[in-house]
Amino acid sequence: MTSPTETEVKIPLTASPDEFSKRLEKAGYAISAPRVFESNTLYDSSDGSLRTRGVLMRLREVGEKGVITWKGVAVPGPYKVRPEIETSVGSTEKLAQILHELGLDPQFRYEKFRTEFRKPGGAGVVTVDETPIGNFLELEGPGDWIDEAAAELGFAVSDYVLESYGRLYQQYCERRGIEPTHMVFACAEP
Repeated sequence: MTSPTETEVKIPLTASPDEFSKRLEKAGYAISAPRVFESNTLYDSSDGSLRTRGVLMRLREVGEKGVITWKGVAVPGPYKVRPEIETSVGSTEKLAQILHELGLDPQFRYEKFRTEFRKPGGAGVVTVDETPIGNFLELEGPGDWIDEAAAELGFAVSDYVLESYGRLYQQYCERRGIEPTHMVFACAEP
């Protein structure tokens, strides 16, 4: 989304990504960005000052493209709402060096396969994210659009998850009694 404020929710999926893609197509959505692998790295200072302040600096690699994103403090409410500024970068390696020189180093990495869907005339975007901890639907757009899209796809407000993938990964590890590291696939393809 191009808005300076991101408004979104996640919904855990029990159907396979292929099954859910068919449900989206039946509801009038079409693939707007085909399935692609994303590698995301969160940067912070050694004392965790960004995390302590509730902000995030992320460097995302999608194929040959790189995107740097800053996310501000989340606003409490029924959706995950936070300021967001992002832009493409020419070289993720050079930007990683710049971040290091500014005192920010990689703290957490997470991977996913993402397919993006849109409905003609729709006010938001639907993504299907395949992650090492399960599959998720993400709805991003105005709050009323999120509620309408969720209902149309068979979900209720009670299905909304507002946590980040980092927090969901921590919860996943806690439930299994394992030490968190990075949320990455064991192999290139799930």
